[in-house]
Amino acid sequence: MSQKNIMKDQGRIESDSQPLVAAIDLGSNSFHMIVAKVEQGEIRPIERLGEKVQLAAGLSKDDRLSEQAMTRGLNCLAQFAQYMSGRRFQALRVVGTNALRKAKNSGDFVAKAEKILNHPIEIIAGREEARLIYLGVAQTQSDDNDRRVVIDIGGGSTELIIGERFEPRLLESLHMGCVAYTDRFFSGGELSSERFQSAYYAARLELLNIEQAYKKLGWVDTVGSSGSIRAVSTILSAMGHGEVITREKMELLKSRILEFSHTGRVRFPSLKPDRQAIFPAGMAILMACFDAFEIERMHYSDGALREGVLYDMLGRDRHEDVRGRTLSALMERYHVDRTNAEGINRYSLACFDQVSQSWRLEASDRELLNWASLLCEVGLDISHSQYNRHGAYLIQHSDLMGFNKEQQRKLALLVHGHRRTLPKGLLEHSDSHLLLKLTVLLRTAIVLNHIRDGTFSHYDLTAGNRTLKVSFEPDWLRDHPLTAADFEREKMYLNKVGFKLTVS
Repeated sequence: MSQKNIMKDQGRIESDSQPLVAAIDLGSNSFHMIVAKVEQGEIRPIERLGEKVQLAAGLSKDDRLSEQAMTRGLNCLAQFAQYMSGRRFQALRVVGTNALRKAKNSGDFVAKAEKILNHPIEIIAGREEARLIYLGVAQTQSDDNDRRVVIDIGGGSTELIIGERFEPRLLESLHMGCVAYTDRFFSGGELSSERFQSAYYAARLELLNIEQAYKKLGWVDTVGSSGSIRAVSTILSAMGHGEVITREKMELLKSRILEFSHTGRVRFPSLKPDRQAIFPAGMAILMACFDAFEIERMHYSDGALREGVLYDMLGRDRHEDVRGRTLSALMERYHVDRTNAEGINRYSLACFDQVSQSWRLEASDRELLNWASLLCEVGLDISHSQYNRHGAYLIQHSDLMGFNKEQQRKLALLVHGHRRTLPKGLLEHSDSHLLLKLTVLLRTAIVLNHIRDGTFSHYDLTAGNRTLKVSFEPDWLRDHPLTAADFEREKMYLNKVGFKLTVS
């Protein structure tokens, strides 16, 4: 991605003032950015930028990113930032994948990257990555009812998804990728039949745990996405074998690969220089997938994670947010009392609307409170004792489709903090000032929801810096001593963290 190309594209696009949407994928092998326009509800890509960064190759044995790897990534993002400068973006989302999930010092990289992009970065879970990949692939395929399996071999992980139309049915993210396997099985660039077989069998072992479930559900069509599979498809085509990938064609390709003694010397028509060294590892993983799932033929799709991120953003604008379905499924799985949850939800949002201006709360904060109010009693299905802790654990450690890791962490802290002593993690969080306010609103809503005698008519909330005043009609609180006692207990818990609650 050269300076010249950036400036040329800048002149071409800046002449059009229409707002853009963009997605940035911070992958384990490469960073990619896709820019698009939305016309008649459809996304029309107008630019794709990408650069090989190989974050996964910069992970040490104790899972820390090297300074060199971080510098490569930050330099790439500086180029993306220059491209973004002066453009109007209607929506922009930046997601990080396996290498950033795995790195213990990913926070250091993310903090610097967010300053460069002037935008938050989401590190997404493996299955959420799989969901977004499937969405990106599905949008580029014919809209039929045939069940398909999608395989995406990345730098640090491989995602496998079975779905129908735009809905995934099975999702999995496995710890095998072309960069990670290159470092593990082809260290020093040494290439041999024995090393190739070691990588192949390691991938087969990773696939063992999911083989039967995937075969049982079954599929009609097999689709591959991202760089490794694109490379196989384009090489086969350049060699005159057609773009469709089969097991027999890969055997021919494997024999050609093993003619080379070093991964850096691997040469094929249409194989980019920056993919030469990692191509054998990607091939070994793909062959293992073919054999594990008895795949006969696969075709390549241009759609992948970044396209899925774009369509996911568009879906949210159209109120087709997958997160609503995720919450509903979680509530059903853990038998949440929906009537009670909806009551807490109504009061929470009503309280939020009264103080949002005073506390300078935003729409995203309301969304977080909305989720927490619906899920605050999810832990009751495990045990009534300390159910707020159980609920927080379930939320933080479940695969919640549509949510990133930080959203799950904040949601878990709110659920943990909705009763009794506020958790230490909430008070020490980098966004503790906001989380404390949302927690107070949630706890207030729960007290209000306890009132079930039909006499409750009106209340007002007045917010200060670390204060909240709840006012009722004259004498109403005196006639409802249980509610008064409920609020007195809340005063005690909140006073311990330096927050003053006043009720009159």
